[in-house]
Amino acid sequence: MCGIIGIAGRGAVTERLVDGLKRLEYRGYDSSGIAVLTDGHLDRRRAEGKIVNLEARIADSPLDGQIGIAHTRWATHGAPNETNAHPHQAGRVAVVHNGIIENYLELRESLASSRTFKTETDTEVVAHLVDVELGKGLSPQDAFAVTLKKLKGAYAFGLIIDDNPDEIYCARAGSPLALGIGDGEHYLGSDAMAMAQLTDKLIYLEEGDWAIIRPTSFEIFDEADKVVQRDVTVITGGPAMAEKGNFGHFMLKEIYEQPETVTRTLTNYLDGSLQHPLMSEELDFKKFDRVIIIACGTAYYAGMVAKYWFEQVAGIAVDIDVASEFRYRRPVLNERSLFIAVSQSGETADTLAALRYCKENGLKTAALVNVMTSTMAREADIALPIKAGPEIGVASTKAFTSQLTALAALALAAATAQGAISKSEESRLTAELLSLPRKITEALELDLHIEAVAKRLSTASSAFYLGRGSQVPIALEGALKLKEISYIHAEGYAAGELKHGPIALIEDGTPVIVIAPHDELFEKTISNLQEVATRGARITLITDEAGAKAASQMASDIIVVPTGDPFIAPILTSIAVQLLAYHAAVHLGTDVDQPRNLAKSVTVE
Repeated sequence: MCGIIGIAGRGAVTERLVDGLKRLEYRGYDSSGIAVLTDGHLDRRRAEGKIVNLEARIADSPLDGQIGIAHTRWATHGAPNETNAHPHQAGRVAVVHNGIIENYLELRESLASSRTFKTETDTEVVAHLVDVELGKGLSPQDAFAVTLKKLKGAYAFGLIIDDNPDEIYCARAGSPLALGIGDGEHYLGSDAMAMAQLTDKLIYLEEGDWAIIRPTSFEIFDEADKVVQRDVTVITGGPAMAEKGNFGHFMLKEIYEQPETVTRTLTNYLDGSLQHPLMSEELDFKKFDRVIIIACGTAYYAGMVAKYWFEQVAGIAVDIDVASEFRYRRPVLNERSLFIAVSQSGETADTLAALRYCKENGLKTAALVNVMTSTMAREADIALPIKAGPEIGVASTKAFTSQLTALAALALAAATAQGAISKSEESRLTAELLSLPRKITEALELDLHIEAVAKRLSTASSAFYLGRGSQVPIALEGALKLKEISYIHAEGYAAGELKHGPIALIEDGTPVIVIAPHDELFEKTISNLQEVATRGARITLITDEAGAKAASQMASDIIVVPTGDPFIAPILTSIAVQLLAYHAAVHLGTDVDQPRNLAKSVTVE
């Protein structure tokens, strides 16, 4: 996960910027760099690998100034080398960036006749765009504002300009960014840890905000370029509290981190510049005609969604099993089966036992985990990271969507290897996956509306979640989330199964949450919605814009998530069910981050 630190100060900044980068090392990175303004002149140093390599570069060729930005990078577009390391520079402009610029190829093409690009990254185009606007005579402020309007995607920026010695420009859309307030200095960071030794007073930029920070002042603008005021948060309680920021719970913070964590997952499995999945030499899908996915709890539901992806997109049969039952049914195995264990911790006892069972039976094994030093990662033939970062809340949120994202990319890689899809379809589905950070950001804007819906849900003693196709596992996950943190009894069902028994429990006022994007199964799902509505159920419909128009009179509450291809729709509806459970639990006053009787990692059978 990339990291940003910036200082608009009164004294030398290089050493403090490098210290800030070290505080971001826990996020993971493959290169680092720094740019400063020395007497107004822009200078930078970059290095592949660890920060010690950057320190050695600075020792050989010193630089310092009172204004500076620095960055740790996880490669998204382009190889992890010094050329592609941040900060990127074009003309007078240097920029650091977290996120993905979705339309960078289009923007790059528009500049190709007049500008020379030196990197493979999406970020470099931003420096060029600002530099072009400066060349037209615009002020730095106007050049930055104009450029932001041209960008599509998720981003957090820090930007400095040669001969503009007192200002750092910054912006956020889908990736977190905070300003720090000091004594005659101001700071910029992608999280509070980067600024922990500099200040305890932070301003968290809101979605679409951009700002200018100077040594003695700052200005914040909203996405309409109007000056706005944002609350100052005083961080207390040490690093753990700093990591929570201004969120009431770790769970909510982790829900809001998902544009960034999904971005990080995507970087490991997709080549954004070539628009195709990255294939590991260790994982040759041509050798397999079946995939066996084993997991527990939320990870199991991620595997259930993946079954639809592998079978519908790649044409590869999938078995999905609860880890605690897998070995005991004595499954029939063969060497053309790929075993994938899915676990956030990589230590789940049942899943680990299933992995060992398959290894003993000669299967190729892979572990899709968040902790690459875990037992599963070490024992599997192939370790597949999700790179969601530390997840403190017991109820999994960002790890779940990162698991889904990785599994979707693996299914796409399998489809490519098997020749199951055309090159154009491969590029289209890659683009859909790359749009996820932006669309998740849009889904998070539903927070206040979902909070109001959740308040009504919290009065219930029982609730039902319904879905069809790849939304069935999301219905099951939604029910699990609600029951584990709010303690409201909830069940998830395939909507077509309702009439085979569960509909007997529907009565006046029973909450039924129906997850139904406007896809090929929409009409069938709406038919099931009407079955429970006629029996007095209170319907909450989670759908997209087309679905909301078609069923606007059929539900008491409608949550309209961003429209996405059916391939990515389960990830988008996941955001809605997470927020619904979270706000219901908060309204009931439960311990959201540490619900009763539950543990983050289950290490016994």
